[in-house]
Amino acid sequence: MNTVELHCERSGPRDAPVVLLGPSLGTTLEMWNPVVATLVGDHCIVRFDHRGHGRSPAPAGPYEIADLGGDVLALLDRLELERVAYVGVSLGGMVGIWLAAHAPTRIERLVCICSSAHLPPAQAWAERAATVRAAGSVAVVADAVLARWFTPDYAQTHVEVIEWVGAMLRSSPPEGYAACCGAIERLDLRGELARIGASTLVVGVAEDSATPPEHSRAIATGVAGARLEVLAHGAHLAAIECADQVAALIDGHLQAAP
Repeated sequence: MNTVELHCERSGPRDAPVVLLGPSLGTTLEMWNPVVATLVGDHCIVRFDHRGHGRSPAPAGPYEIADLGGDVLALLDRLELERVAYVGVSLGGMVGIWLAAHAPTRIERLVCICSSAHLPPAQAWAERAATVRAAGSVAVVADAVLARWFTPDYAQTHVEVIEWVGAMLRSSPPEGYAACCGAIERLDLRGELARIGASTLVVGVAEDSATPPEHSRAIATGVAGARLEVLAHGAHLAAIECADQVAALIDGHLQAAP
């Protein structure tokens, strides 16, 4: 496995328990800005950009979830972090599932938000990747993606947030974005859920059309002892639209007795 050196930022007390935050497809570590203030007092927060995103390298594809997970393990080694809690949204959650199943000694607690262990139809991901590559820009799919990421009422009342997230999405390196679409196209971690021993919280959102709540239920059913929380209102980027609720759920899970 050829790993890349992920760009990361660390905040909070260095002697506190470490929490890694993995972003969604098409966003950078900045997507976590709304929840960091809640978490940083009691935790050392490490945010990172996936390969092909933000300030991390964007090698030529194809990528697999194992490649993205391997990058995170290399990051842990580089930062000399033996065991951490991991929180991921969407693609970040998929990486978290892979890590907890394949590197169980490194992941103490896991939180998967609006994610999935298997997200068909594969053809839709292949077509999205092809569209981005043909255009040479993620902007060609940005409006459709943003419409799935936030509820209409939130989008209408939080225009500056939508512009901020939209700029993040449109600036994604096209090859990195397309290659990550390919990783999701071939994703199937359903058979690996039973291998996860980390204390796990799964968060879904009722109005999430990108990863509807049944995907969260499937993860929670497959991971022994997992806790499922489904928020009544909000869409795919719940860590932004429902930041206070999501931050409280994450903090509660991290603080809970083992």
